[in-house]
Amino acid sequence: MGKKHRTRTPSDVVKKLIKKGKLKKKCCRSSPRCKRCPVLALKRAHEKLRKAA
Repeated sequence: MGKKHRTRTPSDVVKKLIKKGKLKKKCCRSSPRCKRCPVLALKRAHEKLRKAA
């Protein structure tokens, strides 16, 4: 039995990046948001999947 292929959602991508330590767990809400912000990462993931489709 092989692995089941599941469609990736943007939240799955962000969760994986948080687990790897690439993103913070919470948004610090600083005015110039940093690159490790999970909120911005989620938006980027949405855009990336939208362009891929």
